[in-house]
Amino acid sequence: MFVKFSCIPRILDFKFEAGTSRGVLTNRKVWWIKAEDAGNPGAIGWGEAAPLVKLSVDDVPDFEAQIQSLLESFHSIDFPVEEKELLSCIQSIVPPHLPSLRFGLEMAVLDLIQGGKKRFFPNSFFDSQKPIPINGLIWMGTKDFMRQQIDLKISQGFSCIKMKIGAIDFEQELNLLKYIRSEFGKDDLVLRVDANGAFSPAEAMDKLGKLAELNIHSIEQPIRAGQWEEMAKLCENTPLPIALDEELIGVVQKAELLDQIKPQHIILKPTLLGGFLETENWISEAEKRQMGWWMTSALESNIGLNAIAQLASKLNPTIPQGLGTGQLYHNNLQSPLVISEGEIKYDSSILWEEPS
Repeated sequence: MFVKFSCIPRILDFKFEAGTSRGVLTNRKVWWIKAEDAGNPGAIGWGEAAPLVKLSVDDVPDFEAQIQSLLESFHSIDFPVEEKELLSCIQSIVPPHLPSLRFGLEMAVLDLIQGGKKRFFPNSFFDSQKPIPINGLIWMGTKDFMRQQIDLKISQGFSCIKMKIGAIDFEQELNLLKYIRSEFGKDDLVLRVDANGAFSPAEAMDKLGKLAELNIHSIEQPIRAGQWEEMAKLCENTPLPIALDEELIGVVQKAELLDQIKPQHIILKPTLLGGFLETENWISEAEKRQMGWWMTSALESNIGLNAIAQLASKLNPTIPQGLGTGQLYHNNLQSPLVISEGEIKYDSSILWEEPS
């Protein structure tokens, strides 16, 4: 199948200042990938390439020029229409330093093959509208702002909350977590925290001990990525489960990393890892070692979020996923993705707004 590609840049505006340990975000740029079948002009597939600022390996100044050039060169490729062959083909033609383009291309061509319905492969999320439990995300900010978010998420019916930590005073963050625990025990509410690498190796174990007293489910990336020896020591001696997140980005030797660090969980962000195929490869390696996993969106528009939700559904997750970021923007595309009572579902009665 010969495909004509084009891309449409879009700036998404946050509804609030989204704080992380790497800074505050007010907007982010994404590139929607449009795929058209030369032999069937009526069909259109859509994907999304969305490097995350200061985190993705393809967060580079000339990203748009690079993908425009590559997409033009792909017009002469005869793409396979069988899923496994197609994913292997895309992996071979998109260099590893452009993981979000790999993912966007996978989305666009799979969508095109499936008839342009924004369905990528069989999955119960799309096919039978089976909802996926998700965590409610608490963004960094002032203590009052974080408290407001906590109360809102609980009132919205979330049974799992993830709080980003590392931006304000640690004792204030502990107090917020204690506030939650004073109202909801571990059997009533699952608590996750995400440090985004904010702790130093010297202080990490002491902080993990204080967090463990609050029956925290897990902590994501307690120390900065790339410190394999220090992270391995933490994972061996930690009083609460550790989940690797940023640690996976740009890593080719999956087995070597998992064997050396031995984390309790890994967190999969397909946009940052290189798409469907790479994400499933990570999960396969983790499951061989009895390590847990869950999937998380990385501030994509609803096009990318829809793809990640369908991948999660395909793999039959058993715990809440991190798929609640679609409501963050003023100008996201209208879509069938609906969040209610701590779950994301695909409401086929709601029409997609087409990218433009």
